[in-house]
Amino acid sequence: METNYLIEAEIDNSNLPAITPEILQERRVAIYELLQSNKFSLPDRGNRRAPPGPYRLRIGMQNGRVVFDISTMDGSRVTEFHISLAPFRQITKDYFSIMGSYFDAVKALPSSKIETIDMARRGIHNEGARLLAERLEGKIVVDGDTARRLFTLVCALQVER
Repeated sequence: METNYLIEAEIDNSNLPAITPEILQERRVAIYELLQSNKFSLPDRGNRRAPPGPYRLRIGMQNGRVVFDISTMDGSRVTEFHISLAPFRQITKDYFSIMGSYFDAVKALPSSKIETIDMARRGIHNEGARLLAERLEGKIVVDGDTARRLFTLVCALQVER
């Protein structure tokens, strides 16, 4: 039976500014999509075997770093680690810029123009997912789709920053 997946994901809002209803909805959608399909496991560390999943993820911000707090299905804490946002600064800036263009395009432009912007959006999203997977190496193991969805959550943490 496959156990390498997330059964729950939530955003820790304790260190985040107040958000608009639109941003709250964006976060809910990102979490929903992540939980619908994901591959998520913890690597063994030295002689210590990682506990089997499924896992619970709490993601938040602390001192300008993304915090991944991981526990087992029964709520037992497994690990917490922090990753710097510095390597993501340009890609998240590009991501927010292209997302703004995409939302504006959907309202007014023909489908051929929307498709072009959407291709660029997907390229930036893929690059962000690749970078996130690199930064998570040795901490968690994810597939490409899960990295994409986690990158969306990392971006959703920064929307109001």
